[in-house]
Amino acid sequence: MSRILRLVLLFGIAVLGSAFPSSLRAEPLTETRFRELLEELQPSGNEPWRTIPWKISLLDAQRSAAQTNNPIFIWAMDGHPLGCT
Repeated sequence: MSRILRLVLLFGIAVLGSAFPSSLRAEPLTETRFRELLEELQPSGNEPWRTIPWKISLLDAQRSAAQTNNPIFIWAMDGHPLGCT
């Protein structure tokens, strides 16, 4: 029974896959389009967050905050960088 079910599912997927019009399918990625996308996705050098004087050491940040009477913003993360926790 499971063999027949697998064949029916495979046939159904093949029929549905060919039923979609070609306008809904993604266009092939050419070398030129890849270069355009790569350039668009690269961060520019004038991002606003780059102007913030980030501190890596908490003690350095505390000293600097005490001298300028500013608060400390701590960005902490727990887990995998891609969010797979």
